[in-house]
Amino acid sequence: MGQVALAVESYGVSHRGCVRQINEDRFLIDADSGIWLVADGMGGHDSGEVASASIVEHLATVGTANSPRDLRARFEDRLSRAHEDIRKLSEARGETVGSTIAALLAIDGSFACLWVGDSRIYLVRDGVIVQISHDHTEVQELLDRGVITSEEARYWPRRNVITRAVGVSEDVLIDYEQGKTLPGDIFVLASDGLTAHVSDSEIRAAVLSAAPQDACNALLETVLSRGGTDNVTIVIVNIGAARAGKTAARQGHKAP
Repeated sequence: MGQVALAVESYGVSHRGCVRQINEDRFLIDADSGIWLVADGMGGHDSGEVASASIVEHLATVGTANSPRDLRARFEDRLSRAHEDIRKLSEARGETVGSTIAALLAIDGSFACLWVGDSRIYLVRDGVIVQISHDHTEVQELLDRGVITSEEARYWPRRNVITRAVGVSEDVLIDYEQGKTLPGDIFVLASDGLTAHVSDSEIRAAVLSAAPQDACNALLETVLSRGGTDNVTIVIVNIGAARAGKTAARQGHKAP
């Protein structure tokens, strides 16, 4: 009899938005390895695009891990390689180049969420949405210190200034949370192009009312209808009921 696993259905979309000419976001869906991630690049010309693409290319080589610990080690090794490549790019071009990352690792009934920057990870469990990641931004630091209110943060002039990114500092500093996956869990990974236009409650309603593909498309349509001021990328991962056999997944696609 096959090992009991939780079936997984996942989907992703990415769009340059209504204002930007280039999409510097990238995402990866690799259900066989147990990795889902969103990367939001930054830098002049096409540098941001190159940075986020480097992260996806390196993480796509993780392969099959034999445990949650092994998967985490493989992930951090590949991210470190991408970090060094991006730093070399920064030096060669004489400008700051980097990328945020929000990643979900899920294997053997365990999950780990890892992030750098302001791309976010949400978990919807038992109908409640919780932001697992904690933004690495200047405005979030001010909020944490009680310098400004949540209402002031919405209009803070430097609200988009991030304080951590892959490829920027000498070492890449990753924050993480981990736990056990439960049937019915829904993870949402997104660049800030989504959260700039869509509230947490709207994200919750979308993922609870539709399968990942339809939920991704609905959220993207909402962003574009509200002006889409930035690139937007959304990856939704639904953890299903227990079933015999390997984890199943539906691969997402990339929009313009």
